[in-house]
Amino acid sequence: MTRTAEIERDTKETQISMKLSLDGGESSVSTGVGFLDHMLDLLARHGRLGLQLEAKGDLETGAHHTTEDVGIVLGQAIDQALGDRAGIRRYGFAAIPMDEAMAECAIDISGRPLTVYEADLPDVAIADFDTELTEEFFRAVANNSKMTLHVRVRYGSNAHHMVEAAFKAFARALRQAVSIDPDESGVPSTKGTLTS
Repeated sequence: MTRTAEIERDTKETQISMKLSLDGGESSVSTGVGFLDHMLDLLARHGRLGLQLEAKGDLETGAHHTTEDVGIVLGQAIDQALGDRAGIRRYGFAAIPMDEAMAECAIDISGRPLTVYEADLPDVAIADFDTELTEEFFRAVANNSKMTLHVRVRYGSNAHHMVEAAFKAFARALRQAVSIDPDESGVPSTKGTLTS
């Protein structure tokens, strides 16, 4: 089973090219937003994803369009790579500490896009990345991958640590949810589909 995807997105705001493998591989990320690159690198590492990403955006207006559109493309790639979802575990959960910060993530690859995001992040920019973009990224991923996503930063004081804990929790929960369940031969749903 090949669980890969290739997605291109070209708008007046961004140009994005992505190759994704849910079963690992090389990672190379370039978005022009240094902190976002860092988060995507660790997402690939902790999610055990093969991720090749090249993004160019209108960074003179800030990192919003690039961050959201990368989330859209990642969500589309996850959706495409999962195919009919047969044999996956479907659910994933992780609680990740990052020094003084703690974040949790729960995922249901349900076919029903929903994001619940709870994080009292300091309203600051980490390098060129506004902390409010964290929610925009996760919402874009969930909507376009058709997953139910709950992300909660339980506590923390350092914005970098809080956002990093959230990305690592997402990565570990995603890794679990998309993994192959040897005891599941079909689609893990009583309705027989997880694509809509």
